[in-house]
Amino acid sequence: MSEPTILHATFTARPGEGDRVAALLRDFAEAVRTEPGNVVFDATRVLDAPDSFFVYEEYVDEAAFRAHLANPAGGPFNAALQELIVEPSSVLTFLRRL
Repeated sequence: MSEPTILHATFTARPGEGDRVAALLRDFAEAVRTEPGNVVFDATRVLDAPDSFFVYEEYVDEAAFRAHLANPAGGPFNAALQELIVEPSSVLTFLRRL
């Protein structure tokens, strides 16, 4: 059995754009959660830093993650997000379950 692909993404909204990022992320999360290989897509906003966002993602395997990357909704989401955040793109950290 193959291992799941697990990662988290972090990014920071530009000043005044936090609510727009939250709305964009909320809509994208709904789409991702319908993908067949998605196990978890948990999008959150940091309580004491409301312009900071943390997304935890889990896919059944690498193939499911690659299918997620190929999802047509991803391109428009990432293009819109890039305009609203401080970083050039979300910062991804891949994880391995112990």
